[in-house]
Amino acid sequence: MNTEYHKWFSPHLHRDMELLVFGQGGVPVIVFPTSYARFGEWQDNRMIEWLTDKIDAQHIQIFCPDSIGAESWYNRQAHPHDRAVRHNQWEYYLMHELYPFIRYRNGNHFTVVAGASFGAYLAMNFALKHPHYVNKVIALSGGYGMVGNTNGGGMEVYFNAPLAYVPNLHNHDDLERIRQIDFKLVTSDWDIDVCRRTTLELSQKLWDKNIWHQCDVWGNHTGHDWPFWREMIRVYL
Repeated sequence: MNTEYHKWFSPHLHRDMELLVFGQGGVPVIVFPTSYARFGEWQDNRMIEWLTDKIDAQHIQIFCPDSIGAESWYNRQAHPHDRAVRHNQWEYYLMHELYPFIRYRNGNHFTVVAGASFGAYLAMNFALKHPHYVNKVIALSGGYGMVGNTNGGGMEVYFNAPLAYVPNLHNHDDLERIRQIDFKLVTSDWDIDVCRRTTLELSQKLWDKNIWHQCDVWGNHTGHDWPFWREMIRVYL
């Protein structure tokens, strides 16, 4: 499998950002890590291994960027407003640095974003806020409220909380573009309670806005961990 490591200084984040790329062609898939994790998490937890056949056949090309969760939502020393601002800077990095890099490397403009747990939140939130950048979302065991206490964060926090802002989506053009995205929301019977609950809640709010999506609840004691996500990703990607 072709594997590449990249690193550059991000003017939007004022720090170095690292990236792994797997494969040489196919549909670009951007995968986001969990919580405090780094860009190598999907490789370390064998998610890439379970997709080797699809990567080698050039059905998909996977891009694993760093997240900055420890500097944004999980930085509990910072004010909630500042956490949200830092997160938004990361989204600017995605749109104005990572996406041009992907477009230069890969001529296929159909783009998938995916993640598990906190990574699922990152993928879903990004697609809903920036629908013109995304064609498909695979969100495994995500939680769609906010991390910890974000009271006092104002509109910056609100516009990063899908359970809060989805019911108030009214812009016709944005809604029509969101409705074109293929959303896969996935939870399970033994998922973390807040993830199962908020996945189902977000699903209902999407239906209320006539946003078609697929929401699956896996059974058979399927939990919130990598062995289960490896099985799930084979189904949805």
